[in-house]
Amino acid sequence: MDNTSNHPQAHTQAGSATRQFVCFELAGQRYIFRIERIQEIVIPSGITRIPEVPDYVEGVSNLRGTIIPIINLRMLFGLERREVDAETRTIVLNVGNRTMGCTVDAVARVLRVSADAIEPAPDMVAGTTCRSIEGFARVGDEILILLDVDRLLDPEHLEDVHTANLAGGNSSTPDLQNASGASR
Repeated sequence: MDNTSNHPQAHTQAGSATRQFVCFELAGQRYIFRIERIQEIVIPSGITRIPEVPDYVEGVSNLRGTIIPIINLRMLFGLERREVDAETRTIVLNVGNRTMGCTVDAVARVLRVSADAIEPAPDMVAGTTCRSIEGFARVGDEILILLDVDRLLDPEHLEDVHTANLAGGNSSTPDLQNASGASR
């Protein structure tokens, strides 16, 4: 007798592959990056501020001899700046042939999500200024926003992402949050 249908894990393994993501928080909303894009997660330190850069560029940091730009995702998304605290982390990502850091409020966890629990961004979201949203992952009752690292952090489009979120009309909650169905 085949018991596969009685075991959710067996169904997940047979029915679709699982992928790993790093879940992080910004202003109470949870987002995820594909784990294969992440080089490491560090506690922010030693950021050198540089003049005449957009407010979402924290500065640069020396990561074991390599100077990398640090982007504050709160500021990029048009949210209020928040002081660094014990939960704040910098996620170091590989974007094309560049390495960049993203400051986030907290890193929640590494999680596995089955491929069938990930839905592409609806046309109404993907066709708007929120092109950096790759899709949404259903994890229990929660919907996590899957961000496309290449689109989000492409140096040529960073200002477009920032401007689109400021144009949302409410600097305390970005359009990326609204795409998840969260209320303003």
